[in-house]
Amino acid sequence: MPRAAQAHFAAAHRDPAERLAILTRVDEDRLAALLPEKYRRMRASPFTFFRGAAALMAADLGGLPRTGVAVQLCGDAHVRNLGAYAGDGGAFVFDLNDFDETVRGPWEWDVKRMAASLVLAADEAGQSGACGEEAVRRFVAAYRSHLRTFAVMRFAELSRYLITRRDEEPLLNDVFRDAERNTPMRNLRKLTTERNGRVRFHDEPPFLRHVAGAAAASVVRSLRSYRATLTPSRRRTFDRYRPIDVAFKLVGTGSVGLRDYVMLLFGNGPRDPLFIQVKQELPSCWTPYIAAAARVRHEGRRVAEGQQMMQTLSDPFLGWTRCLDGDYLVRQLADHKAAIDPTQLTRRTLFAYAALCGEALAKGHARTGDAAVLAGYAGRSSRLDEAMAAFAVAYAARTKADYRAFVRLQRARAGR
Repeated sequence: MPRAAQAHFAAAHRDPAERLAILTRVDEDRLAALLPEKYRRMRASPFTFFRGAAALMAADLGGLPRTGVAVQLCGDAHVRNLGAYAGDGGAFVFDLNDFDETVRGPWEWDVKRMAASLVLAADEAGQSGACGEEAVRRFVAAYRSHLRTFAVMRFAELSRYLITRRDEEPLLNDVFRDAERNTPMRNLRKLTTERNGRVRFHDEPPFLRHVAGAAAASVVRSLRSYRATLTPSRRRTFDRYRPIDVAFKLVGTGSVGLRDYVMLLFGNGPRDPLFIQVKQELPSCWTPYIAAAARVRHEGRRVAEGQQMMQTLSDPFLGWTRCLDGDYLVRQLADHKAAIDPTQLTRRTLFAYAALCGEALAKGHARTGDAAVLAGYAGRSSRLDEAMAAFAVAYAARTKADYRAFVRLQRARAGR
């Protein structure tokens, strides 16, 4: 597959009704009562629609020629799915941070999804089409450059490679400052209240809803099998916390409709809260297009292990469990996490952020694939940059057309 061929794009279905039917099929296993909220969020802009329509892009890319060079895919690589967080040991790092769709597959799928998101994010920030296109070139150039670096790096050094504070990256440092402010105590003030001397989650349906009775008991019981997925040292730490309350929480855009529980635990007194998220995981949207993905036996484990493979540092409480007859991912909830708001990106910060995206994605792919093969294919010229920019512009235009059809469909349903 020549590099120039990466520019090619042909939609899996041209008819808007057929395309939107792909999204409907994905939502069949979700909570129907919450889907109106998911669709409301997707109506906000073409970019938010794109965030909730990963399955549509999977259908489009799944039928295209591929290089045959496999890596662990983030699966939903877009500009909102990177950010800063506190890793093991308290160090703040910048990396990919959403892996619901992770699976092993062609590296170019991640690159193309990130590239298209840059064009759409630039548009949402009020930047020109030329600016968005140039951001893609900067992203791919950084991806190629870092692949060459990682291809000759000692494997042990690559396994420790971190994107941390840098004097020349004020945008990155702003995200780290935001992450430092997102502490467990801040979550305690934001998400809970005290009733009759007991701390409880707020009741703010549909965004946060207190869970009690058999459902809460089932979530708490799921921690028994979850703890076995932790390392012995992490298991001992987790065992010192005690569950206090359980709630159902709406999160993200593409995740709305999944069963998502949050649990409050206390350790060494009332100033030692631990918020644990128990999130339902369905098969990756890429599963129909990758034969090996159909053999996954636990979707929560798929996500946790994919995250650990791609990230240099991961949440120390990352694991998986079974709950309410489904597969679930377990992790900390928003502990020292922060991301960039694409609407605030200027021309200069967009280019800087695009380069960071290229570095982070190259690191994840180099850790899980053959960096030398990837670097050899990507090359030293700008051919791949230009091809991916052309693809991104074409796919962003397709997304905007899908978005308009989606909005029309939602309005028609509301008018019935």
